Amino acid sequence: MADRTPAPRTPVYVIGGGPGGLAVAAALGERGVRAVVLERSHAVAGAWRAHYDGLRLHTTRRMSALPGLPIPRGYGRWVGRDDLVRYLEQYVEHHRLECVTGVEVARVARAAADGDAPPNPWVLHASGGRELTARAVVVATGYSHTPHLPDWPGRTEYAGELLHAADYRDASPYQGKDVLVVGAGNSGAEIATELAEGGAGRVRLAVRTVPHVVRRSRLGWSAQRSAVLARRLPVPVADRVSAVRARLCAPDLAEHGLPHPSSVGVPGLYSRARAGAVPVRDTGLVRAVRAGRVEIVAAVESFDGDKPVLVDGSRVDAEVVIAATGYRPGLDDLVGHLDVLDGRGHPRAHGARRLAAAPGLYFTGYANPASGMLRELATESRRIAQRIARDLR
Repeated sequence: MADRTPAPRTPVYVIGGGPGGLAVAAALGERGVRAVVLERSHAVAGAWRAHYDGLRLHTTRRMSALPGLPIPRGYGRWVGRDDLVRYLEQYVEHHRLECVTGVEVARVARAAADGDAPPNPWVLHASGGRELTARAVVVATGYSHTPHLPDWPGRTEYAGELLHAADYRDASPYQGKDVLVVGAGNSGAEIATELAEGGAGRVRLAVRTVPHVVRRSRLGWSAQRSAVLARRLPVPVADRVSAVRARLCAPDLAEHGLPHPSSVGVPGLYSRARAGAVPVRDTGLVRAVRAGRVEIVAAVESFDGDKPVLVDGSRVDAEVVIAATGYRPGLDDLVGHLDVLDGRGHPRAHGARRLAAAPGLYFTGYANPASGMLRELATESRRIAQRIARDLR
C-alpha cells in the first residue's frame, strides 16, 4: 500500500498538463501529497490536441496506460489522437486532479534566502503576474515542446509553402500537389504515407540518415514488447539481435533508396535509440515506397528560389515542403539559468534523479525510449512521487 504523507503547506507544482504531468500528479495524490498541474493551453493534453488528425500511438493500448487507469478497450490496440485526448480527460476526472489551465510558467527561480534556507525554495513566475512558491516542482513540458526548423540557406526566399510537421493536420490541402517531406522519423514517415494515400500529386521523403524500419506488430507480437525485453540486454548485444531480426523480417528497400542501415554504416537500432532516434514503426511506408507512391531522396541542403537543393546536388520541384525535423525541449527560458541543462538543452538529471544543487526540482518526459514514451512516463511518475513524498516528510 502506498505510504500516506501529510500535504505540505504549499502544493507541489507540476508544469505541463500532458501525460507526464498528469501521471506525476496522480502518483503524488496516491501518497497524500497535494499537486497542482499548471497547463498553458485552454485544456489538458494541449500538445496532443495539436497533433495531426491521423496520428496513432505506435505503442499498444495496454502498455501505454498511465498509473491507476487502463485505456478503454474500445479505443483499439493502436490508440488514435482523439481517443488519447479523451483518455487523458478521463484520467483527470478519475483521479480528481487539480489542474489549472491557461497559466503559463515563464521562469522557475530560487527563492531569496536570508540566512536559513526558505521553507519553499522555488518561485514560479507565471502569466498574470503570478508568483507561486513551492517546496518541490516537477517540469513536464515534454520532449517535443518546441518545433525545430533548420536554418537552411535560402529558406526565407523559398517561393513555395514551407511548414513544420507540427502545423500539418491532414492531406486534403495538398491534393494534386508535389510535396517534399523532410525527415524520416515516425512523423515524417506517417505524413508522407498519408499524403500519398490522400491524393498528393507526388510525394518525396528526404532522408539524411537511413532509419531502422520495423514492423509495428508481427503475428500479434508488438515491436514495443521486443524493445522492452531488449532493455535488459547490453546495447551491443541488443544491436546484434535486432540486426539478425532485421535481416530475417525487415523488408529490403535498397533499390528504392532505403537500404538496411547496417549496410551503410548506421549504428545499431538500440545504439540509435539511446541517442534519441527511435526506429520507424511501419504503418504503411514500406508499401508506399515499394509502390512508388513515396520516393526516397537525399537530405535537403538549401533552397534556391522555388526549388529545394539536396545534398547530392539535385534540385526538386516541390510546391510544398513539410519539415518533420523534430523538436527541442525549449527549457532555456524556464530553467536555463539554474545550471540544470546539458549542452543540448536537455535536463542533466531526470526522473527520480535530481541534482544536488537543485533539490526539489524534477523533470519527467525528457527521454524517448524505443520501449515507449508513455510507458516511460508511467514508470517515472511513480519514482518521482515516491522521492518527493519521502523528501516532504
